[in-house]
Amino acid sequence: MKIATWNVNSLRVRLPHLLDWLTEAQPDIVGLQELKCTDEQFPFEALAEAGYRAVANGQKTYNGVALLARGDIEDVARDIPGFDDAQRRVIAGTVGGIRIINAYVVNGQAVGSEKYAYKLRFLDAFRQMLAVEISAHEHVVVMGDFNIAPTPDDTHDPQQWEGNILCSEPERAALSGLLELGLADAFDHAPTREGRFSWWDYRQAAFRRDLGLRIDHLLVSAAVRSRLAHWAVDRTPRTLERPSDHAPVWIGLR
Repeated sequence: MKIATWNVNSLRVRLPHLLDWLTEAQPDIVGLQELKCTDEQFPFEALAEAGYRAVANGQKTYNGVALLARGDIEDVARDIPGFDDAQRRVIAGTVGGIRIINAYVVNGQAVGSEKYAYKLRFLDAFRQMLAVEISAHEHVVVMGDFNIAPTPDDTHDPQQWEGNILCSEPERAALSGLLELGLADAFDHAPTREGRFSWWDYRQAAFRRDLGLRIDHLLVSAAVRSRLAHWAVDRTPRTLERPSDHAPVWIGLR
């Protein structure tokens, strides 16, 4: 089984890229982030023609998340229970007995900013949601654009990034708090891996120079970790004309 996460940075712009990638990569389950479209604008028919069922939690211009799957998507939930937030950043569903929770975590703008404080509040509320989900489901995959590089090695230049947004201690502590619920970063535990960075700025020829960060993650419960066979970044979509600044990240399960 192949499970992927991809921040498409505008689904309407990247839909041809997504459809081509689904045909080439053949993932079984995909979580998309940063749709930048409403549910009414979501391309359900095009994805159905490609062989994928879909559920979405969209938002005009900003944010938005979706799940795609070859099989049925059951017990769908949107947003974080009890967290009063107009931003559409979370969607969950069960596919083939695996609880998939897909999140687009707040960027945070800058350490100490109002948006940074919101990011930490969001992560705290998300942790509470995950605690409930993990208690109810044995097989869990938490995926998405977390906008956090877990270690200095997950940045192209630690001297530039350490202590700044995406790499600050409170953000990393919040990510560690998710792992403490009983999740593991699939990157750290996959028997085989391809690549590391999942995001490259559009500026300064960052992709060509591989000036990237690893901020897109798949966190897995113990039951899923026992089936983990591979972790990879698919850099091909990032080479296309008008690409997302993120590349798909996927895991293979036995």
